Amino acid sequence: MMFAEKPVLQENSSTKISLDYLPPPARPIDVAVYDFPDLTGQNKPNSDFADFSRAVTQGGADILTDVLTSVGNGKWFNVVERNNVDDLLKERSIIEQTQKAYGGKAALPPLRFAGIIMEGSIVGYDSSVQTGGFGARFLGIGGTHEYRKNVVTVALRAVSVSTGRVLTSVTTTKTIYSVQLQGDVFRFVATDKILELETGVTRNEPKTFAVRRAMELAVYSLIVKGAETGQWSFASQSAGKKVIQDYNAQYKLVKTVPVATIKVASSQP
Repeated sequence: MMFAEKPVLQENSSTKISLDYLPPPARPIDVAVYDFPDLTGQNKPNSDFADFSRAVTQGGADILTDVLTSVGNGKWFNVVERNNVDDLLKERSIIEQTQKAYGGKAALPPLRFAGIIMEGSIVGYDSSVQTGGFGARFLGIGGTHEYRKNVVTVALRAVSVSTGRVLTSVTTTKTIYSVQLQGDVFRFVATDKILELETGVTRNEPKTFAVRRAMELAVYSLIVKGAETGQWSFASQSAGKKVIQDYNAQYKLVKTVPVATIKVASSQP
């Protein structure tokens, strides 16, 4: 096919690279991901017919699981299967029944449990938060440039299984740009002949990739915030301190203490 392309691995972002090379923790953390739903309620925009496809991915749990398993080259989290745990339990049951039917003993070890549940959702998808463009034309020759800015918002939190307490929580956003370039020519080449020419191209940033980028930053922020509050720690204190400093410097997180001034109205006697 003329426009067929070979499958490729997803391009790594700067945040993904930082996650992959994150210094190892003091000990791996057992985590579980049950679901990561789309709570935006947004459908794909379509002016021609009713389109009930969702505007953002419905596979948030799969993306989050993939991000967690790659942190620190797999040294940070032991991710246990919970999203499709029913399939896992059915398969284990089949193995145990087969072993018993042939006189063997069930040799399956117990399922690994998690100490922390990673929960969250895609909480917002704001379309056309900013639109604009420009154009120019001279002697029937011109072009236009238009763009649209959308924003996706992701919330992620770590919940302790033993106490139910939310250990740390973050919210991240990622912009999604759509750009259209168009050019046209409209000229009289003779008294009774007109030349018309149009060309254009449109580029839309994939929404699934944008959601993944937001999740990667959420996981990165969650690790840093948890290390700052003592929920977990790095194996090397010096390496962990540098990660926290670099993170705060990159995202300009300046800690300030708000000062509230309260004015009390007094009545004159």
